[in-house]
Amino acid sequence: MKKARFTALQLLVHGAGWLPLAWLVFDFLTDNLTANPIQAIEQRSGIHAITFLLFSLACTPLASILDWKELPLRRKALGNYGFLYAAVHVATFFILDYGLNLAAIWRDVATKSFIILGAIAFLLLLPLAATSFRFWMKRLGKNWKRLHRLVYLITPLVVVHFFMAKKGDLLNLSGDIFQPFLYGGLAVALLLLRLPPIKKRLSRV
Repeated sequence: MKKARFTALQLLVHGAGWLPLAWLVFDFLTDNLTANPIQAIEQRSGIHAITFLLFSLACTPLASILDWKELPLRRKALGNYGFLYAAVHVATFFILDYGLNLAAIWRDVATKSFIILGAIAFLLLLPLAATSFRFWMKRLGKNWKRLHRLVYLITPLVVVHFFMAKKGDLLNLSGDIFQPFLYGGLAVALLLLRLPPIKKRLSRV
């Protein structure tokens, strides 16, 4: 009996990875992206980017807790989908929103510092996405893991970018802070689970 080429989890990951993009394209073609379609694309692609980034971070701790050996094998695909939606997010900002007008972008950067944080996070994601292939894993050896630890810096940058873009007041708990607070809490929890003492404890569960 032949072994199944794709596992159920693998199909689920790839289905979940492409579905938001298909839905976004469908809403665009059917003129169902609110009164401000460019803003809608930016917001939805940004949410999908951070969601898949957190899914990717969750693979290792959940695998330890649930003893689910296949889960870490899907981490790379989830991270790549995170990059895909980050690329859509950035492309929408530069091309559709600003029409590649670098002067206008530079002018707004001075008053919208969250743009800088988002740009830094995306630039740091680029080498991770470029080296996600097996060829680079073999070529870089131990340096591949060192490089991909950048995700621990990228995650807080993305979360802060999200908080600032939503324009909520975290200190006074006012404004649009629910989503950023939720994603921020998940990011902190997932990063804490990677600390050696906690990670060691989880491996014994």
